[in-house]
Amino acid sequence: MGVRSKIAVYGVICILFIMWGCGGTSPRFAGRTKKSTTTESKTPHGPRFSSKEAEEESKENDVKLDTKEIDRINNGERDFRKEKNSAIRPLEQSKMMREISKYMGVSYLLGGASTAGMDCSGYTMTVYKNALGKQLPRSSAEQSTVGIPIRLSDLKFGDLIFFNTTGEHASHVGIYLGDDLFAHASVSLGVTISSLQSSYYAKRFERAQRIIE
Repeated sequence: MGVRSKIAVYGVICILFIMWGCGGTSPRFAGRTKKSTTTESKTPHGPRFSSKEAEEESKENDVKLDTKEIDRINNGERDFRKEKNSAIRPLEQSKMMREISKYMGVSYLLGGASTAGMDCSGYTMTVYKNALGKQLPRSSAEQSTVGIPIRLSDLKFGDLIFFNTTGEHASHVGIYLGDDLFAHASVSLGVTISSLQSSYYAKRFERAQRIIE
């Protein structure tokens, strides 16, 4: 085969490759590129915000504290620091209250445990670790096995309280403050203070654990 014939054949092969989509920008690879972009754009908290859990929490949380009342608690104007009402010593309670207040308003983020975002067990884990040096397990279900179980009527400041909000055991956790109030990372509100008398939490309460004796 002559040189000109070889060049002609080579040219035809190149044209066919282009038509079949060898290039990275060809339609043949468009599906792969699009799929990869979609995967990378997913966020871990997205599905949680649109879940039935968030909708029910917003709808049924009928006993709500306004922002002024939460500010009063954070500023120490509502005193939960009476030794007889606490499961921990006064100094430790003051440290815990400061840590509880520190994260008020932080948005909910599934898997989060920092000011960038927190889920319920990430919040309780962070508060206990930073305030008392106590390391809790990562998940709410695991945290429900730590310490000793106590009755609802025996709750004291610092106790962990657990709820079944998803149909699974101990799927939500918060820190009891006193006066039927508890601090937690709410799916719909982020880190906040809620009432045990709210219909949403009252009917989903499951158990309580005393972590510190």
